[in-house]
Amino acid sequence: MKKFTFAAIAAVAAVMMYSCGNGTPKANLKSDIDTVSYAIGMAQTQGLKDYLVGRLGVDTAYMDEFIKGLNEGANAGDDKKKAAYYAGIQIGQQISSQMVKGINHELFGDDSTKTISLKNFMAGFVAGTTGKDGLMTVDSASVVAQTMMRSIKAKLMEKEFGPNKKAGEDFLKANAKKEGVVTLPSGVQYKVLKEGKGAVPADTSRVKVHYEGRTIDGKVFDSSYKRGQATDFRANQVIPGWTEALTHMPAGSTWEVYIPQELAYGERQQGADIKPFSVLIFKIELLEVDSKK
Repeated sequence: MKKFTFAAIAAVAAVMMYSCGNGTPKANLKSDIDTVSYAIGMAQTQGLKDYLVGRLGVDTAYMDEFIKGLNEGANAGDDKKKAAYYAGIQIGQQISSQMVKGINHELFGDDSTKTISLKNFMAGFVAGTTGKDGLMTVDSASVVAQTMMRSIKAKLMEKEFGPNKKAGEDFLKANAKKEGVVTLPSGVQYKVLKEGKGAVPADTSRVKVHYEGRTIDGKVFDSSYKRGQATDFRANQVIPGWTEALTHMPAGSTWEVYIPQELAYGERQQGADIKPFSVLIFKIELLEVDSKK
């Protein structure tokens, strides 16, 4: 999940003071959006107290005033009590003007009709800040937020790119029946174009390869052959489908490898040619294996 840091964002929307009130909002986790909003709000408080004390000079004896200021929004003051209050305003400004907008964009893209629940975000944020009445720990909230954000994004992307996912599934189903195609337990498929007799890489081995990648409609999106230079990397530093193929492949081999979308980029789009949920096809020529590096 993308980290929205406090130092990078500022400014306020006055609606915050009216929508949230001055006290601790009560969480109401009736839906996935409610739960992810709460989890994100709590997760964003990691390191906040250190920031308040070290960077803003807040006396933690006045955390109630910080929460009051957080929900209202205002300018900084001099005495410790007011400083705590105004620090809350400053963070509230960041939440209003940048943080929630950034999270919405990450979750929903350019769809301005969708938003996380500000009420539940603030409930999680306040609970994480004060350390009181939290429905999760800050660490567990980070895990919940990351997991649920990915799940929500995947559902939205699947709705839009469902036909692409179906086309990939149909392709792999038909391809598995073709002569010479082997299907590994992971779902990765391959066809041997040239059988090598060298070492088989471990996932930590460095390998040198030539390759060409294309989509199931035949569009080439990357090629070391076109660049005229083989590439060198560790076998576990690539998409999972590549790692799976390489760790079954003797050096000197050339395979055509068919990678299911979940072992490629899943719901993520990569450049202009690789749409979400794309099955990818690679010609992979394993030139060298170095297990010592």
